[in-house]
Amino acid sequence: MAKILYVEDDEMNRDMLSRRLTRREHEISLAFDGQEGLEKMRSEKPDLVLMDMGLPVLDGWEATTQAKADDEINSIPIIALTAHALESDRQKALDCGADDFDTKPIDLKRLLEKIEALLA
Repeated sequence: MAKILYVEDDEMNRDMLSRRLTRREHEISLAFDGQEGLEKMRSEKPDLVLMDMGLPVLDGWEATTQAKADDEINSIPIIALTAHALESDRQKALDCGADDFDTKPIDLKRLLEKIEALLA
């Protein structure tokens, strides 16, 4: 069982994916914007972060950049999640420091494979 921080501002997405991950025996913590996500990364030290890129307050691009620049939390794997499926969006996420990238709507099987690979 892994502790996963899911940073997502959309209530429906947050509810659906967190329930599906909980059923697979992961412990889920939630943050609603990038600033709260950074704070929870520092306080909770999750095993992995699912980071929506289109967030209020501090977007996922900047939150990921700041997390990877912070020696306290930069080893926590981050999977960037976005509805933008262009290769340039994937590259931008990786350039910000994301360890992997996935698109919305979420393909649960594919996302679980990425989570397991990063936790291995």
